[in-house]
Amino acid sequence: MTDRTAESRAASAAPAEPADAPAPLLIPGQDAEALRDHAVATLTRARARTALLTSCVDEDDLTAQHSPLMSPLVWDLAHIGNQEEQWLLRTVGGHDAVRPDIDSIYDAFEHPRSERPTLPLLPPAEARAYAADIRDRVLDVIERTPLDPGTPLLSSGFAYGMIAQHEQQHDETMLITHQLRKGPAALHAPEPPAPDAGDAARLPAEVLVPAGPFAMGTSTEPWALDNERPEHQRLVPAFHLDTVPVTNGAYKAFIEDGGYGDERWWAPAGWAQIREHGIAAPLFWRRDGNEWLRRRFGTVEPVPDDEPVLHVSWYEADAYARWAGRRLPTEEEWEKAARHDPATGASRRYPWGDAEPAAEHANLGQRHLRPARAGSYPAGASPLGVRQLIGDVWEWTSSDFLPYPGFTVFPYPEYSKVFFGGDHKVLRGGSFAVDAVACRGTFRNWDLPVRRQIFSGFRTARDA
Repeated sequence: MTDRTAESRAASAAPAEPADAPAPLLIPGQDAEALRDHAVATLTRARARTALLTSCVDEDDLTAQHSPLMSPLVWDLAHIGNQEEQWLLRTVGGHDAVRPDIDSIYDAFEHPRSERPTLPLLPPAEARAYAADIRDRVLDVIERTPLDPGTPLLSSGFAYGMIAQHEQQHDETMLITHQLRKGPAALHAPEPPAPDAGDAARLPAEVLVPAGPFAMGTSTEPWALDNERPEHQRLVPAFHLDTVPVTNGAYKAFIEDGGYGDERWWAPAGWAQIREHGIAAPLFWRRDGNEWLRRRFGTVEPVPDDEPVLHVSWYEADAYARWAGRRLPTEEEWEKAARHDPATGASRRYPWGDAEPAAEHANLGQRHLRPARAGSYPAGASPLGVRQLIGDVWEWTSSDFLPYPGFTVFPYPEYSKVFFGGDHKVLRGGSFAVDAVACRGTFRNWDLPVRRQIFSGFRTARDA
């Protein structure tokens, strides 16, 4: 998951109020006091999750690097506090630095993840105390600082939303670290609600999304990030899209048909990747006789056929789609399916409408530690009947991560601009590990096409 929001170098280098920044609008009908309460509640929810992820293991686990792909958990903990200090305490609040001596240590651009265990990191108790001290000071900043619509970082509390998203993104990366760590389960959660079996059985395999224009992106979502902006028109030809994400059972058929051994289905770089690393199944899967097992947060269990497939790279998703005689949807196809209302021509915030996500809409926020079964959450369906577009698994698209027409950097280039190009593929929709503040119909995630440790799945499409 992208955990790039508000990283250190940009906080010290970018002006607090860029002249060309797209100012978020005030949330309609929400006064300043309600907006402050919303910001505090969102930040508090993020901090409670951070505490859970860092208190359920011992200090050795917190300071260990469980994979060179990930930071030690204690690095993420102090980094969260350091970003909050730089953006909310220093930039927004105008306060003197509390710990300028650690800015470089927790600069994600200066130190790749593989190097972070070698740094003089704050030990767990000191990291917790530092993050708590910064939060106490920030709550005072929120109380005392006017929400000035003429100041882009403060309009609609944008800076507070940016930092809440940053913390939740790091919470998702910490959950990935928990999945990668060896040893017994440290996290527990209830199972997702089961779908109505009859309802799920009646779902069509695919849905026709009719041709026509739609409004992609946003110019009004108050806490949207720069790569989601501005709203612009896209003309999308008609296409068919899977009603639900590709399931484990469907993916097993690809494996059993020799999909990993047939070069026809693979992009050249993907074929080289699976051959070099001996990849023959999704990450964390292993075969035991005639049965497929997986490791999930310290527990080994049979792979459930009716659950969306998880931990596959873009190359694996693309190969499956080719094998099935289909393709991955483009980013604009995915967003049109998720947001366009054919009855009104409007683009919704979410598939179900403009209301904030609730438990009946989507599997979000680490409420459960797995995707829900395919066909779940009928209340979260799009107007055309596509399900589980939000939550459960990040969905790979065929699109490279590129700027929208009229893109403007805000509040600094290192959030999005430096990642634009053909190296990164776009993922949409969020996963069970994503909080609602960092997931909406316009939200764009991106990653390298080899990545498998992320909570990624996919659905397929075909031309109409």
